[in-house]
Amino acid sequence: MRTLLLIDIQQGFDDIAYWGGNRNNPDAETKAGELLALFRERDWPVYHIQHCSTNSESPLRPDFKGNAIQEVVKPIGSEPVYTKTVNSAFIGTPLEEVLNANAQKQVVMAGLTTDHCVSTSVRMAANLGFEVTLIEDATATFDKTDRNGKHYDAQLLHETALASLDGEFAQIQTLDQFKSTLA
Repeated sequence: MRTLLLIDIQQGFDDIAYWGGNRNNPDAETKAGELLALFRERDWPVYHIQHCSTNSESPLRPDFKGNAIQEVVKPIGSEPVYTKTVNSAFIGTPLEEVLNANAQKQVVMAGLTTDHCVSTSVRMAANLGFEVTLIEDATATFDKTDRNGKHYDAQLLHETALASLDGEFAQIQTLDQFKSTLA
């Protein structure tokens, strides 16, 4: 049995200007919703991770509407929501203990953003001994500009983050590739 971790799919990420201007993969949330539906159909465990920013300017701060989880992946029933204030879904949450207590060693991840909280959570999960699959088309990121003013395109950042994770920390799959493993 596999376990789904949905990382930070929150309304605040709709504020594209705040996060860097351009975003890749506009269908990431839709794909995450499809992935969530697959898990619900099989009655497999689902955990929602919600970033509660400590930055007073962030759209993800707890007192702002952007903190809410997007409707397309909104938790239902007894699906737990673990809140965090750092990049890793495993720091400041009971996630590791819950997964271990329930012998949930195969985790599938999707969410926002590829090169920040998703990458950090994937790396930590792998280092904690979990077998991770990351659904690449159910993740996305934004353009970045470095300290020297050099601009990096969101798609490039997405692809390099995935390349850094592939094989060592996670198996990278598209949603269709993941679906084919369920047949």
